[in-house]
Amino acid sequence: MSQVNFDSMSDAELKRYFLANRQDKAAFQAYLDRLNQRPKSIIASPDDPDFDEKIQAAIRQKLEAFRSSQSVNNTTEPTQ
Repeated sequence: MSQVNFDSMSDAELKRYFLANRQDKAAFQAYLDRLNQRPKSIIASPDDPDFDEKIQAAIRQKLEAFRSSQSVNNTTEPTQ
């Protein structure tokens, strides 16, 4: 059996590989390692008086970024 080079995979490729090969413990570990390497940003602390507003704004921002990426992907896909 040949070794899979997880380092050469993009995040999306590694995720797809892991989901397709859930029994592969090395793929799971590589996926977790990759996730843990990402910087963590703190949106608000629990005692922040604007906690709810900041969390809701961050969620809206993520949704908008996702929607924008989806619309870009839909316009760049070839038609059949």
